[in-house]
Amino acid sequence: MPALPLTVRPFERRDVADVLKLMRGLAVFEGYIDDFRVTEADLVEHGLGENPRFGVFVAALGDRVVGIAVYYVIPWTYDLKPTLVLKELYVEEGARSSGAGARLFAALKDHAAAIGAPRINWTVLATNDDAKRFYRREGADHDADWEPWTLPVKTLTDDGENEGNERFPWQD
Repeated sequence: MPALPLTVRPFERRDVADVLKLMRGLAVFEGYIDDFRVTEADLVEHGLGENPRFGVFVAALGDRVVGIAVYYVIPWTYDLKPTLVLKELYVEEGARSSGAGARLFAALKDHAAAIGAPRINWTVLATNDDAKRFYRREGADHDADWEPWTLPVKTLTDDGENEGNERFPWQD
């Protein structure tokens, strides 16, 4: 029996359930599934809406979506050129030797070139040595000059009040 063809393309409405499933798979793998809040409606609104906030390439073996590359674009930085930011690259376990990851990464590189982005930035879970090996094979290298930092920020609750009950000058 011949192998199923591997295709990579931008995601469409028909892919939303599969993309969400793979995003959840990554959340389990990286240990944040208890905090995962993305819904199919979010993917449609923010990824396929009138002004998409992110894009997704999907890798499919035949008709089955087996991988995703979720990205967004920073319109310009220090050199007045865009930066493509890879948010999530994930291939389901059973398809990890199919070439799907490399094809998704190639689609990202092609997209970056097409929009004039001279770089792709991303983070890698410190313990994910397989991912680090994959990215090195793709020609990437660890950026030893920059460290990732995070600042937890109090957010507004659904009723518009600050969780800490503080008032900001623009709220008066």
